[in-house]
Amino acid sequence: MATLLYKLGLFSARNAWKVIVAWIVLLAITTGLALSLGGKLTTTMSISGVPSQMVVDKLQTTFPDASRGSGQVVFFKESGSFTDADRAAITAALEEVEKLPEVSEAINPFTVQAEISDGEKEILDGKAELADAEKKIADGQAELVDAEAEIADGESQIAEGLKTLAATKKDLESKLAQVNAGLKQMQDAGLPASAQAELLGNKAQLEGGLAEVERQTAIAIASRDEIAAGKIEIADARDEIVSGIDEIAQAKIDLAIGEKLLAATKNYTVVSSDENTALATIRFDKRGTELEEGTRDSVVESLREADLNGIQVEFSQELTQSFGEILGVGEIVGLIAAAIVLFVLLGTFIGMAIPIFSAVVGVAISATTVLALASEIEMTSTTPVLGVMLGLAVGIDYSLFIVNRHRRQLRGGMKLKESIGLANGTSGNAVLFAGLTVVIALVALNLTGIGFVGLMGSMGAIAIVIAVAIALTVTPAALSLIGDRILSKKEKAAVSKEKKKSEAKKKSEAKAAIKPVWATRQPWLAVFGTVIVMGIMAIPLSDMRLGLPDGGSEPTDSTAYKAYTLTSDGFGPGFNGQVTTVLSTDSAISEDDTLEFQSEVATALMALDNVKAAVPAAIADDRKTFIFQVVPTGGPSSVETEQLIHDIREVSGSFLSAYGAEVGVTGITATNIDVSDKIADVLPLYLGTVILLSLFLLMLVFRSILIPILAAAGFLLTVTATLGAVVAVYQWGWLADLFGVTSPGPILSFLPIFLIGILFGLAMDYQLFLVSGMREAYAHGKKPKDAINFGIHLSRGVVVAAALIMVTVFGGFAFSHLATIRPIGFGLAIGVLIDAFLVRLLLVPAAMTILNKSAWWLPKWIDKAMPDIDVEGTKLE
Repeated sequence: MATLLYKLGLFSARNAWKVIVAWIVLLAITTGLALSLGGKLTTTMSISGVPSQMVVDKLQTTFPDASRGSGQVVFFKESGSFTDADRAAITAALEEVEKLPEVSEAINPFTVQAEISDGEKEILDGKAELADAEKKIADGQAELVDAEAEIADGESQIAEGLKTLAATKKDLESKLAQVNAGLKQMQDAGLPASAQAELLGNKAQLEGGLAEVERQTAIAIASRDEIAAGKIEIADARDEIVSGIDEIAQAKIDLAIGEKLLAATKNYTVVSSDENTALATIRFDKRGTELEEGTRDSVVESLREADLNGIQVEFSQELTQSFGEILGVGEIVGLIAAAIVLFVLLGTFIGMAIPIFSAVVGVAISATTVLALASEIEMTSTTPVLGVMLGLAVGIDYSLFIVNRHRRQLRGGMKLKESIGLANGTSGNAVLFAGLTVVIALVALNLTGIGFVGLMGSMGAIAIVIAVAIALTVTPAALSLIGDRILSKKEKAAVSKEKKKSEAKKKSEAKAAIKPVWATRQPWLAVFGTVIVMGIMAIPLSDMRLGLPDGGSEPTDSTAYKAYTLTSDGFGPGFNGQVTTVLSTDSAISEDDTLEFQSEVATALMALDNVKAAVPAAIADDRKTFIFQVVPTGGPSSVETEQLIHDIREVSGSFLSAYGAEVGVTGITATNIDVSDKIADVLPLYLGTVILLSLFLLMLVFRSILIPILAAAGFLLTVTATLGAVVAVYQWGWLADLFGVTSPGPILSFLPIFLIGILFGLAMDYQLFLVSGMREAYAHGKKPKDAINFGIHLSRGVVVAAALIMVTVFGGFAFSHLATIRPIGFGLAIGVLIDAFLVRLLLVPAAMTILNKSAWWLPKWIDKAMPDIDVEGTKLE
């Protein structure tokens, strides 16, 4: 491989302009493809196969409207409550937004709040009406009892009267019969009328009495009929009362349902209690991942241009998070700092320009390639930025290693073209294998099974491959064009002096080249000291929590951060992290049973800890899918909200048995948990794969078993210390002001596995460049300790410069405009700093000194079985 790279270096040097123009043509092609294909980037990170994403996928089939994109707008009046004019202005502005293309609706907060208030009033009025109805029923029942008593008394009296009248009638009729019999006897005896007069008078009285009895009887019967009619009326009244009681019973059930819903939703508001903050929701026709950035921008622009009487308007992440520029101010400052380091090391502006030019060309090609691929592959806005970050750092470093070797050879008196070829065959060989370790680590991210993480790794690997290819071709071409101007005037003058050096001087310098460094003079102290320092740095790691960035992690001057803060202040932190809970039933819930079902579910959700409100949000057309918005008491990244997600999922069984429904949860917090669990599951496989592959590669390079193991052990110390530092800054809030951490919270969920992958590759870079020099000296007969010192003296300067360059580049990204990139940039910067200065320059040399010859031990049968890849390029010398 060294010979092949030597020839490639010579070819590039002899055909310098052809090589450079070829790369520029390739850049023009990839730029044209990126512009013409118009690849779209998304700010949404979806993970297939995890519970939260499965809920979203199911909703897209069963309830498409529920999966549409949405965003929140916050209206805030600093002085006093909203006036009628303010409300009218906001309403008019939202009506204009609703007319925009792809906007489904702009929900007016004042209308929603009025509906909420009307619902509460209906419940209160219902309770009053129910109490009044119950009183009326009670009064009616009392009146009915009195009426029934009166009728019973009347019936008794009439019955007694009729009985008396019947007896009287019978008596009168008996007496009348006797009188008539007496009169007949008198008439038959022929008695005179005077003799009959008394009996006739008795007869008249008796007949008059009978007539009176008949009259009284008729009156009593009439009264009895009236009582019968009254009994019918009372029966009817009783039926009405019974019906009223049934209606009241149903009204009580309905009221209880309403009170349950009111209890669950009473803390849900969209206009704050002091009426100076209002939340409007914008819903779109498409899914969030399918929305054009221009669609969201049109909403923001419309509301910013609206006449809102001086009312402040801010927008949530969903409406404002965008790809933006690849490089921000922080990244550019980092690049300038890298240029300064290069100038200090190389001593000439033209020498400084070569690594930067190579890196920029490589980054431009890789970034435009990624953007072109985005037309066919859905990828996040973080993906090209990560490629730029890695491409700049390794592109500068890889070119620097070749330039530095070339300069050293020129200073030793070697001819220009020969020096370029040899630099490419030796340092270029190390660059190739260093790049290969980074590529292995990045491509292996696909083992996580997390789509966007694997894709970021693959696209990052493309950036590394291009950076290596450019370092091995453009760098030799550029070195050929500038000739000996790569050396300063002093260095050129020193070249001629080099040839005149005495043998004594050369021996003195050779002796200085193996002078023991502190790590080899005090190896045990160096080992224990570095381990203790990194152990202390790793302490915060035990408290690490994982999550995804929310509005609170955005820069303080961003509208997303202001919207997040205003929402928390006006309504509570939970309104920034509402949990979407979806219930799916086997059979449809009838319209009559819907409210009862919703109230029972809302009550069950409210019974969980850390729930502020549980609001029925939507019902699918088939009435089998019900969506609830659960408002937690804590913010989206709080421990309480994370626990709430677990609690909701754990009650799934009781929901299923009680309501025949399965419960699913989605939203940012649920996604955080799922990503964390997914990463925890695949981390051992990922680590094992990367370390084993890289250990094998390092065994090939160094012809040793213990050195690769030592390299891997040092890397594990680097990772733990780095993650500890990340937790201290981004979760605990140490130095928060310096790094722009506005709301300390969980660490980016995929950051640990990403840092592990990238840092492993970069750590092996420094291992290769330092130890390859040691290997070269050991292979040429130097004693193990002398070889270690020689390798350190040979490569320390360029490794320190390369590490500082990476720290400045990555450090620039620690101040990125993208919240997702900032902790990655910080982690990589601190990781490189730790690995280069503590692990590779102190721990590894000290440990190798302790191991002595054993460090280079390799069983003969393995040595014979392995190919000789000659990474040091000894065959060229």
